[in-house]
Amino acid sequence: MKQFITFVKKEFAHVFRDRKTLLMLFGLPVVQIVLFGFALTNEIKHADIAVVDNARDMASEQIILKMEGSSFFHVRKMVMDPGQTEEVFRQGKTKLVVIFPSNFYNDLLHYNKARIQIVADASDPNTATTLVAYITAIVNDYQASLPGGGPLPYAIVPEVRMLYNPDLKGAPNFVPGVMALVLLLVCVMMTSISIVREKELGTMEVLLVSPFKPILVILAKAVPYLVLSMVNLAVILLLSVYALDLPIRGSVILLFMESTLLIITALSLGLLISTVTESQQSAMFLSMMGMMLPTIMLSGYMFPIENMPKILQVISNVVPAKWYYIMVKAIMLKGLGFSYIWKETLILGGMTLFFLFISLRNFKIRLQ
Repeated sequence: MKQFITFVKKEFAHVFRDRKTLLMLFGLPVVQIVLFGFALTNEIKHADIAVVDNARDMASEQIILKMEGSSFFHVRKMVMDPGQTEEVFRQGKTKLVVIFPSNFYNDLLHYNKARIQIVADASDPNTATTLVAYITAIVNDYQASLPGGGPLPYAIVPEVRMLYNPDLKGAPNFVPGVMALVLLLVCVMMTSISIVREKELGTMEVLLVSPFKPILVILAKAVPYLVLSMVNLAVILLLSVYALDLPIRGSVILLFMESTLLIITALSLGLLISTVTESQQSAMFLSMMGMMLPTIMLSGYMFPIENMPKILQVISNVVPAKWYYIMVKAIMLKGLGFSYIWKETLILGGMTLFFLFISLRNFKIRLQ
C-alpha cells in the first residue's frame, strides 16, 4: 500500500511539473466553457440595420422607436432610392433594411392595410431569417396596440426580400467557412509537424549546415503544402458549383489570390508553431486547438460575432479566418471586387508579415 501511495504521489508531482498537462486539464475546459457559453446562442443582438422612412408619419415613427428600443438592433436612419439598397449591403455592415412607403399611415387609416418592405442579406440565412422574425414581431406588436381589439381592423403586411440567397440555402453560409477551416488546418498542422519532425530526428541541423540557405529550407518545406492546398481549394470550389449549385458571382482569379494569401498566412503560422514546440504531438495539439476552435467559434462562420461580449469581439480580430470568411462571401456570393475587400486583404497581409518575422527570428535563434 505504501508503494502504491508513493507511486500516486510521484504521478501527481509529474502532472504538476508538466505545464502542458496542466493546461490541458484546467485551461482547456475553462476556455471551452467561456467560448461555448457566450458564443453558442441563437439570439442576435445589436445587429446593424438601416431604416428608410419615406412616410415620416406617426405610425412609422412609433415602429422605428420600438426598433430602437429593442436590444436586437442598432438602427441607422437613411435616405436613399430603391436602387441603392444593394449598394448598402455591399459595404458589409448592414444586415437588413426596412423601407416605409410614403403613404404608409394614410393607407393604414383609409384602406386598413399598409405594407413595409424588409430587405435582408441572406448570404447568412440563419441571421437573415432571425432578423426578419424580430422585425415582424415588432410590427405585429405595434399592430396589436392599434385601437379596435379583438379581430384587428388594421393589417400591416411585411414584404420580405432576401438578397444573394433567396432560397435560404445552407451552402452559401458553410462553404466559405469550410474553405477557411480546411486551408488553415492543413497548412498550419502539416507545416509545423514537418519541421518539428526534422528537429526530432536531428536532421534539421544537417539541413542547416548544408549549402542551402535556411530560408530555402523553409521554402522547400512550405511549397508542397501550398500546392496541395490550392488543389484542395479547387476541389472545394468544383464541388460547390457542380454538386451544391453555388455559383461564384465574383472573380475566380481574385478568389484564388485571396485564398493564396490565407494559405501563406497559415504556412507562416505553422512555422511559428514549429519554433515553440519540440515534439510532433505538441505541434499537432497546438495546431488543432489553436486553429479549429477559433475558426469555428470566432470567425462568424457558425455564430454571429456581434452577439458575443466585447472581449470576444476584440479577440476575433486576430483570427485570420474571420477576415478570409468576409472576403470569400463578398466575392462568391455578392460578386464584389477588390475595392470592397482591400481592408481585409491588408489586415491578412499584415498578419502574414508579422508571423513570418517572428517565426524566422525564432527559428534562427533556436537552431543556430
